[in-house]
Amino acid sequence: MNRFCISIFLFLSTLTMSINSYGLDKFPALEKRYFGEVPPGLTPKLFEPKIISPEGLFEGGTFSADMKEFYFSRKNGKYEKRTFFVIRYQENRWGNETETDIKWPQFSADGKIMYVGKEYRERTNTGWSEPKSQGEFLQEQAHGLSVSSNGTYYFTFFKKEDNGHGNLGFSRLIDGKYENPVKLGAEINRGEYIAHPSIAPDESYLMWDVERKDGYGQPDIYISFKEKDGSWGSVINMGNKINTSLYEQSPQVTPDGKYLFFKKGEWEAREDGSRNWVGKSYWVDAHVIENIRPKQ
Repeated sequence: MNRFCISIFLFLSTLTMSINSYGLDKFPALEKRYFGEVPPGLTPKLFEPKIISPEGLFEGGTFSADMKEFYFSRKNGKYEKRTFFVIRYQENRWGNETETDIKWPQFSADGKIMYVGKEYRERTNTGWSEPKSQGEFLQEQAHGLSVSSNGTYYFTFFKKEDNGHGNLGFSRLIDGKYENPVKLGAEINRGEYIAHPSIAPDESYLMWDVERKDGYGQPDIYISFKEKDGSWGSVINMGNKINTSLYEQSPQVTPDGKYLFFKKGEWEAREDGSRNWVGKSYWVDAHVIENIRPKQ
């Protein structure tokens, strides 16, 4: 077995564990888990803890599987370019942030694998390994990916024949090799600026952002639930508590399953004619997902 196959095997071995494989004792205490912020209810609220956003320049971030690392970005103000940071929970407290070259990571359920775009890293005794390629099946991937607990990738990809229109699709491991991306149905792939898929660990629902005529203006966050026969159900706009006339994007449920995080913002024009994204992170009780799920 070659090195790539061994790495993929190890990678999938970690992904097959469910998010619930972490006992509550593996997480920081709830009052500290979210940097001391008061949790939201079913109405989204701004997530901007002072420890990670002392000047209000925090954009958004991602928790590691054990919620003891938080990777995040800041932009605007003194950060003319988007700058990435990590902060770690050690000795029962959040420490000091440090800059990092790791951008928008995702994690396997047991936290041993970090995947970033077309690459992944393995946790070692001293931190994270150097980036390794995940394979050719991701060569057309862009604008986000998400991996279920059984190792199936969901991502946006751009094929030449689609003339710049992105599509959501998936790739499964079959006979030891990932298949070429399989495009999801026309209903899911309707609209413009399709991006940032987020698959449930058990693949029971899929969220993403897209601009549609039935939305609130700019891209909104949509969801589809899997039917009993394995097909995807109707595409549902997640409603006016989450979506507005602004640009909503990047939905993600926290590793403990308690909250849905997403970004809200808009593009602003610079004096030189270029555009600059200005957005903030919001969070809401994850029960909003079950409240949207169609009743059987």
